[in-house]
Order: sequence, then structure tokens, then C-alpha cells
Amino acid sequence: MASKVQRQQAIARLIAKHAVTNQPQLVDLLAEDGIAATQATVSRDLDDLGAVKVRVPGGDTVYAIPEYEPQRIAPEDQLRRVMGEWVAEVRHSGNLVVLRTPPGCAHVVASALDRSGLPGILGTVAGDDTLLCVAEEGVGGESLRDHLRELAGLS
Repeated sequence: MASKVQRQQAIARLIAKHAVTNQPQLVDLLAEDGIAATQATVSRDLDDLGAVKVRVPGGDTVYAIPEYEPQRIAPEDQLRRVMGEWVAEVRHSGNLVVLRTPPGCAHVVASALDRSGLPGILGTVAGDDTLLCVAEEGVGGESLRDHLRELAGLS
């Protein structure tokens, strides 16, 4: 059974990925992900997340969560700029990729990677000067390392 946080993260992801027009549709999408929820629960979750209805081309209204809007996605040139400026080293082991930055800069690179929508990254964890990226199984750490090195201008 999914926790409230897990369910709300799933809702945010589904709203970002699909044009969700109503709560029953969202309940069905959650069920497809293996998360059981009632419409009343989904309604409370949407309120907690600050979801709003926005009109899209064609006249339909869909749910949106402001911080998950497409404008938040970092374009590739911005990612290249951040990576080129702040990444000093990129290494891998298995499906893990470690990036080294100057002190206090790892979170800047992690945020840019998280917002980039770059395929193959499951997630990032940033410390002070070190950033860990977890590669999807089908991509692997070596391939992700090579791509990140190229984005940083290190290849």
C-alpha cells in the first residue's frame, strides 16, 4: 500500500505526464500504477498539492501543479552551461555515476539534472561537492557517465 507521500508523488508525476481532466480519470491512472485511492482521497491530495485546473488548446481543462509545469524543465543548453561550469569530474561504478564539483556547488548541478528530464536518470543525490546519479538499468552507469561527460565538455 502506498503512503500519502508516495501517492501524492505519483499524482504529481501523472498530472505532469497526462492531460488529466477529472478525478475519476486520475483514480484510474493511479490504479494502473498499482495505487488504490478513492475519489475523496484524490480530491484531498489535489488540494494538498495545490493543483489547479488550466485551460489547454482545444478548450479542455486539465489539472496542473505549478511546480511541475513544462517551463520548469531546464533546456539542454542550460544543462550544458551548468555542467560545463560546475562539473570537474565524472566517474561511474555499476549503475551509479559520481560527479565532482567545487565546494557548495553539487546542489546546483543536481537541480539542473533533475529539471532536465534527461532520459536514463532515476534520480540524483547531492552533497557539498559530490553528486550521485542513479542510472536506469537499461542505460547503465558507463553510458550515462559518457553522456554526462559530453554535456560537461570533459570528453
